[in-house]
Amino acid sequence: MLTDQSGARIRLAAYLGKPVVIFFYPKDGSPGCTREACSFRDDYSAFRDLGAAVLGISRDSTETHAEFRKEHDLPYPLLTDEGGRVAHDFGVPRFLGFIPGRATFVLDENGVVRMAYSNMVNTRAHSERALEAVRSLKELGREEAPA
Repeated sequence: MLTDQSGARIRLAAYLGKPVVIFFYPKDGSPGCTREACSFRDDYSAFRDLGAAVLGISRDSTETHAEFRKEHDLPYPLLTDEGGRVAHDFGVPRFLGFIPGRATFVLDENGVVRMAYSNMVNTRAHSERALEAVRSLKELGREEAPA
């Protein structure tokens, strides 16, 4: 269970039944993280139209998350991963061995990871690749639906 920017406790299991995009980022307000978060904001309506939830996760506090979210008008929750336990569980690599990594995962409606992408520099690609993966999941779901 993680805490969001308003202090609410969030379980990832609560999102079962729909695709979920989870992006891990190093720090609220840093230039790269701001570009990444704003890319997900700019693509948010496309994710919603596909029925997907978007969650941002970093080690920052709920207070810092609240300020960052408000400053950049981010429409999705920002979750605090105190100590980096969830990032570790997802296998998010650390940059230079000590900087929290930047990685994005797309989970299907059953919670199975269907896409993983890690890149510290190309921040825009995280949202682009996640959107492609969610679109692919939707197409796959249509093909498997009974006629």
